[in-house]
Amino acid sequence: MLLGSIQIMGELLSAAEVQEICESLKENGVRLLSVRGCQLSDRDFERVCRRVAESTSLAQLNLNLGVVSSISRTRLLADALRANRSLQTLFLHGSPLLDTGLLTLNTALSTHPTLVCLDLGDCMLGDKALALICGMLPPDGAKSGLRELTLSANPGISSKGWARLSIAVAHSSQLRVLNLDYNPLGDQIAGMLAVAVASSRTLEVLDLEGTNLTNQSAQVFLDMVENYPTSLRVLVLVENDISPELQQQISDLLSNGDDDDREAPPSPQGSTHSFALQPVKEKPRHPTWLPHSNSWPEVVMLTSSLGETFLAETEA
Repeated sequence: MLLGSIQIMGELLSAAEVQEICESLKENGVRLLSVRGCQLSDRDFERVCRRVAESTSLAQLNLNLGVVSSISRTRLLADALRANRSLQTLFLHGSPLLDTGLLTLNTALSTHPTLVCLDLGDCMLGDKALALICGMLPPDGAKSGLRELTLSANPGISSKGWARLSIAVAHSSQLRVLNLDYNPLGDQIAGMLAVAVASSRTLEVLDLEGTNLTNQSAQVFLDMVENYPTSLRVLVLVENDISPELQQQISDLLSNGDDDDREAPPSPQGSTHSFALQPVKEKPRHPTWLPHSNSWPEVVMLTSSLGETFLAETEA
């Protein structure tokens, strides 16, 4: 059966529209559900969560921009994730989770058997939440963990928290994409991340856009990519106080890295992912509008490159 996608953005969903979503989930005909920025009643949110729990086809769920707006909804989502066995990608960007909400979701997220891509950007997280997230990046030899993690715009995390994440990244056996853009990291944390990148055998994309870095950080990364083998292929440094010349030098070296003799780690089994990708970020952009039927409002595709790969593998 050819699986479909339901993608709606910024709409007030009626009970009838929610019923149609639930019916599609019940029939296991949906691989991607996105209600990004949509408004729906608590009762309707509970109905959707029940169907997500039962679905065996759903691979990607986008609840970005405030859909999970309360602790009660967070609990409903946690219950759904505990029962679900098919989800691979979950977007919660712009949800007011706080540390309490992440604690509520933690068991469901960390024990989910197929979840590999998680967006917790702009979720008002702090150090307690980050400590739980580090547990989703198990070291070599442990259980499988996240391959793509977004923590953009969580300024409540301290230097101690970011240091802890750097250690987890250095020893993670799975992580391939890490988005930390628009956090006030500074040069000290960037130095820790550089050590983590040098130690990691899997990390290929690191987004540090708008993270208060200077040429000092850029010089550290330049030294790393110039003199040491690394899996890194994409390093985003725009919107920092870094000279264009340094940024270009780093970019050129990373681009040349694909053709040099560095020994890169093998891709995870079954992956055909190309690393000419851009991380998912909730930023102003010109979306690609998709055709829509009379029964649905305007829709927009918002998926990660990594998520698309896993969905393609599921379809194959």
